[in-house]
Amino acid sequence: MKNCFDTIIIGMGAAGLKCADELARMGRRDMVILTDDRLDGTSRNAGSDKQTYYKLTLSGDEGDSVREMAETLFDGGCVDGPNALSEAALSAKCFLRLCDLGVEFPMNQYGEYIGYKTDHDPRRRATSAGPLTSKRMTEALEKSVEDQGVEIRSGMMAVRILVKDNTAKGVICLDTAKNTLIPYFCNHLVWATGGPSDVYEHVSYPTRHHGMSGAMFLSGAAGVNLTEWQNGLGSVSPRWNVSGTYMQALPRFVSTDKDGNDEREFLLEGFKDLGEMLLSVFLKGYQWPFDVRKAFNGSSRVDLLVQKEIRNGRRVFLDFRKNPVSDQFNFDCLPKEAFSYLENAGAFLETPIERLAHMNQPAIDFYLDNGVDLHKDMLEIALCAQHMNGGVLVDQWWESTIKNLYVIGEAAGTHGVYRPGGSALNAGQVGGARAARKISRSKECKATQIDTSDSLNALWDLINACLSDFDNLDERKTEEALEMSRIAAAIREKTEISPFLERTKALIASFSNEIKIKSKSRLKELFRFYDTLVSRMMILAAMEDYIRNGGVNRGSGLYTENGVPDKNADVDPGKNKIQIVSFKNGNISAGTRDVLPIPSDDDFFENVWRDFRENKW
Repeated sequence: MKNCFDTIIIGMGAAGLKCADELARMGRRDMVILTDDRLDGTSRNAGSDKQTYYKLTLSGDEGDSVREMAETLFDGGCVDGPNALSEAALSAKCFLRLCDLGVEFPMNQYGEYIGYKTDHDPRRRATSAGPLTSKRMTEALEKSVEDQGVEIRSGMMAVRILVKDNTAKGVICLDTAKNTLIPYFCNHLVWATGGPSDVYEHVSYPTRHHGMSGAMFLSGAAGVNLTEWQNGLGSVSPRWNVSGTYMQALPRFVSTDKDGNDEREFLLEGFKDLGEMLLSVFLKGYQWPFDVRKAFNGSSRVDLLVQKEIRNGRRVFLDFRKNPVSDQFNFDCLPKEAFSYLENAGAFLETPIERLAHMNQPAIDFYLDNGVDLHKDMLEIALCAQHMNGGVLVDQWWESTIKNLYVIGEAAGTHGVYRPGGSALNAGQVGGARAARKISRSKECKATQIDTSDSLNALWDLINACLSDFDNLDERKTEEALEMSRIAAAIREKTEISPFLERTKALIASFSNEIKIKSKSRLKELFRFYDTLVSRMMILAAMEDYIRNGGVNRGSGLYTENGVPDKNADVDPGKNKIQIVSFKNGNISAGTRDVLPIPSDDDFFENVWRDFRENKW
């Protein structure tokens, strides 16, 4: 079986497939896509009430420009200007390619692709193909890639990156069918494995997504802004964001003890009156991400109150069967914004489930298809990690600090503190296109094999040492993820970050002594857990460095001390800097540099045309 290629792409989500689609269209055919399961990943399995794609305005009389969109992305803080400019410049092209491939984004009768405002969006740049937009994108790109004859090998789980002279030379994969290790070699390695979703217990990532960021950090690739995540309310089973009309239908918030008893409503305790509470719930529909700026005097107070119940050992549910504080509830107590919305939607109906059915029946159908009948059942929720805004540091071509290692999609750290809703889908498409463009400028040739004996021996030593007559892998995974959610998720306990980092380092060092499996059939889960621990170590190291250097509440991270939150929200002077964390020779280093500005627009047409013809970019 061939194991040398000009380009290897790891991951089969929308970003990886975009890169393959672009390379094939450019005539670069010597490539393979490797994935542990072609049906896994966030792109194919995630969604929301109305999953958003963010791009340049393509309708109406409202002005927009590439530069203005770049400034919106850049103004989120901790964002390098060249990446913001590229994401803006290629947004329309990448979006229209998806349309041409059959993704049905809505257009009006004149052919304009209409838009709406999303969070952190000054225009109406957002659009949606429905609750499963990223799935539709993935399916359309997969068909295009297959039609162009690109080889896809499923059952190949990338576990280590082969690096020589700070240059990516290939990857070692676990053949999940045979439980053996196989080296692959390449000139260009594209990493598109999504975010490290297993780091936390409470996540909105689909169960069929895990990520593999640890392998990049082990290779020496630098991480960036690893403190920055996006968190929000999501259901526990199935994992799904409860944004949009789930909130605008105004459900009841209930907590119980661990056994589902001792039911009580708790939300009103955090507000001055019912009207203020209902407005905050309503606003969570489109202010879904937890935001420290809204944590004490805005809609994110809902998130804090939910998290408080959970930290006190209780479970939290949405109840669509009854109105919140039913003995006081009436539509006249709604503030104008919520009242007008429900009035225009014709949703002045008796119960939340009736309002939800009237405004968005598919939102009910989704849960019914997954075993939860909102007409009869309460829906368990938590404050969940949904997306990592940081990731691996990349340049304007999405190349990492390891030469020829390109990182695209969520694995790349191109987002900063805040970002417009839906910009992640666009960033993955643009990153894939930019990496393909850079790869296409090099001469296509056969990859050189390098000696892999040391890497393979080390992996087999780890495997053999973990094999035992008992299995504690699942138990330890859950234990560690729960502790990470308690200490370092949306709510971060300053005094516990450093001890937990040291505990994580110790567990990695003694991994083969502490983590045991009974059979090689569990190698996939074993390698995932090891990779997760490495990612967790880097994230905790970033948080520790951030705290040590005076970092305060920012974005979706609220810092507490001995359980008391610091109400100093979003005043961090470091938003014009990015934090870089690296792991080399067993040591972690952390520091900051100034963000790169948005490149100035001083292009002269003839000069650009000449450089373009000469294939300079």
